[in-house]
Amino acid sequence: MSEDGTALFTIGELARATGLTVRTIRYWSDEGALPPVTRSTGGYRLYDAGSVARLELIRTLRELGLGLDDVRKVVSGEQDIASVAATHVAALDAQIRSLKVTRAVLSTVARRGSTAEEMTLMNKLARLSAAERGRIIDDFMEETFGGLDTADPDIRTRMRFGLSDLPEDPTPEQVDAWVEMAELMQDLGFRARMRKMIEFNAADRGPDVPAGTSLWFMSRLVQLAGEALEQGVTPESPEAEAVLNGLLGDADRAAVLDRMESAAHVEVARFRELTALVRGTEPLPAHREEFAWVVAALRHRVAR
Repeated sequence: MSEDGTALFTIGELARATGLTVRTIRYWSDEGALPPVTRSTGGYRLYDAGSVARLELIRTLRELGLGLDDVRKVVSGEQDIASVAATHVAALDAQIRSLKVTRAVLSTVARRGSTAEEMTLMNKLARLSAAERGRIIDDFMEETFGGLDTADPDIRTRMRFGLSDLPEDPTPEQVDAWVEMAELMQDLGFRARMRKMIEFNAADRGPDVPAGTSLWFMSRLVQLAGEALEQGVTPESPEAEAVLNGLLGDADRAAVLDRMESAAHVEVARFRELTALVRGTEPLPAHREEFAWVVAALRHRVAR
């Protein structure tokens, strides 16, 4: 009993009242989170009713994952609970993000049957900082468009917009897509294929050709080929020639076929899908049937 008549408790009595172990209470006391109010004549630590309330607060904060240093600051009044909680939330967010990255990497490894070397690369790519991921994108854009000033600027704009960074709270699927997309952007063969596509575009455009013409051509292709498919016009039929004339005019069929085959490559199509997955949007329609119809019609005529 204290001088003012308040009941005092030993560590053992606190342990029995709260269900905590003596060892835990002693440790928290040693760390300064639960200082005794006084000591007995025999040197034992003694606590009062306020200590019991403080002990419950310490237990709650520890169960929420706060470190003892933060706990000590809260119970001593050095820092309010709200600010400590906000700091802890930020730390948890970072931990959750890291766990999502880990889960995505392991899921990809399991699905692909990856080697140890591939797993190391995927883990490295997934854990890059935002600045490092941005440099990969910038390097890819420069490798694809650098020096090709006559390329349609609308294509550059669309591609750069499509190459989004990971969102703040990415899903495992988005992390997985980013890893695959980053691998493609750093693959020399894929870079060369994308560069070739833009070189084709730059060679086709004169100084007076307005921006967006390339996209208009694609829209026109989808329209005309789609109508041919609806009407049952086969790529080998004489009627297909009229469709090609309406789309290409007197352009070199072999050159157009080369460009079409490059743009329709499976890796290019996959790249478009990945960019949409990272952005969290639905992929744009690929119009594979329309492109395949035009490619087949061109091959039939170029081969003759």
